[in-house]
Amino acid sequence: MAGSTYGTVFRITTWGESHGKALGVVVDGCPAGLELEERDIQLYLDRRKPGATGIATPRKEADSVEILSGVFEGRTTGTPISLMIRNTSQISGDYSEIASCYRPGHADYTFDRKYGFRDYRGGGRSSGRETVGRVAAGAIACKILKKLGITVCAYTRSIGPVEADMSGFDRQAALETPTAMPDRQADAAAVAYLEDVRHDMDSVGGCMECLVEGLPGGIGDPVFEKLDANLAKAVMSIGAVKAVEIGDGHEVSRHRGSENNDSFQMREGKAVKVSNHAGGILGGISDGDTIVVRAYVKPTPSIFRTQQTVSQSGESMEIKIKGRHDPVIVPRAVVVMECMTALTVLDAMMLNLSARMENLTAFYGFGGKQVL
Repeated sequence: MAGSTYGTVFRITTWGESHGKALGVVVDGCPAGLELEERDIQLYLDRRKPGATGIATPRKEADSVEILSGVFEGRTTGTPISLMIRNTSQISGDYSEIASCYRPGHADYTFDRKYGFRDYRGGGRSSGRETVGRVAAGAIACKILKKLGITVCAYTRSIGPVEADMSGFDRQAALETPTAMPDRQADAAAVAYLEDVRHDMDSVGGCMECLVEGLPGGIGDPVFEKLDANLAKAVMSIGAVKAVEIGDGHEVSRHRGSENNDSFQMREGKAVKVSNHAGGILGGISDGDTIVVRAYVKPTPSIFRTQQTVSQSGESMEIKIKGRHDPVIVPRAVVVMECMTALTVLDAMMLNLSARMENLTAFYGFGGKQVL
């Protein structure tokens, strides 16, 4: 299977299936000397794991990470870092009844068309559980970025019709509320709404947003490796994401140039933008302002209502899905978006080291003597 590797310099490869023995990731390109312990990664995995809140799937997984390689005496060695998360609460019998038919809204049909078979136990490789590897790798990227003065923060912007009030943005609330909303009042309203959705045996979608602060200007490339294009690909690769925006996103189609352009002014000897409609990226390259990425997530496709589908043999039939499923995907996907954004930004920064001659001379020194 192609397509399980992401990144150019800071490169990750995820592996494993929803109901297999374990899942994990191999991280290559991490510099030597980074202080790294399993608890650094566990903080991020705990935000993603199932069964953590009343609005998440009741599947209970500890999602405890094990560092298998690439770390010695608490520091990275510069060699590949292998991380493993064991599955401990899979109940494959919940899926036996759908082994010979296709669940609406899932990848069952397309996976079967491509490979000629499918792992019907929770979706196998196409399950959202695959993202534990991305989060484990992204935790390392976030730690490196923090050392460079760059923070990446994702949160829930809306769930169904309930929107967070961004005028009172509370970053701590996004880490503490079950919905991952930065607005405690909106969180309470969303939880109540989700109870109604669950009672109706249905599910709902929502919007998540990610901010990158402290990133200097000049990161990214102007043609095929645009920073915004790569961010869009990274976030769009998260299951259930159906649309991605940068800055004002689709709203720019309604604006005039005079409204949409971000004017510049000098402030403390530096050129800064007066507004940020562009979302921190111009011409595919970061402009030094806050990067704003927004993603729209579809409703969880596994619902407990009777639905129409077809069998692998081509017969029309009805299906009623069993198992343990989230009424909304967004709150647990927030940290996945945060980590995919961090992986993309860090990789772009590493690639940027070769953009100018002075970058090479600053690192190696004149005359080819390496600066240690």
